[in-house]
Amino acid sequence: MAFVVFYEKPGCGGNAKQKALLRDSGHEIEAKSLLSEPWTSASLRPYFGDRPVRDWFNLASPRVKSGEIAIDRMGEQEALALMLEDPLLIRRPLMLVSGRRECGFDAELVDAWIGLKPDSEKVSDVCIKEQKRDEDVGR
Repeated sequence: MAFVVFYEKPGCGGNAKQKALLRDSGHEIEAKSLLSEPWTSASLRPYFGDRPVRDWFNLASPRVKSGEIAIDRMGEQEALALMLEDPLLIRRPLMLVSGRRECGFDAELVDAWIGLKPDSEKVSDVCIKEQKRDEDVGR
């Protein structure tokens, strides 16, 4: 069992499913709002590790989807500045366990890191609303 500090967008259905899976897997969750946390570049940057800047972003964000923000041509400092200004741009959840920080919910990574209940429903960090829209249009 792990104690997971879980930064989420309050009301997000995907984050609710992720927390439920973590709890069902025996982990204790301290949920915090990603939107109200007083982030700084120094406190946010460690969650992204060595991932490319593109992988730091919430791809379901309207600003990203519309192309307003060109994430593929962005450097670290510019990305962090935008995220501090608009936390909805941050890929979520952000999770902290025993000093290790991660962004997003890759079930295989989370299982290898802290363990997930075997044979659980597939849970990811893809926006539930986006998945539903794709299913409705037959994608």
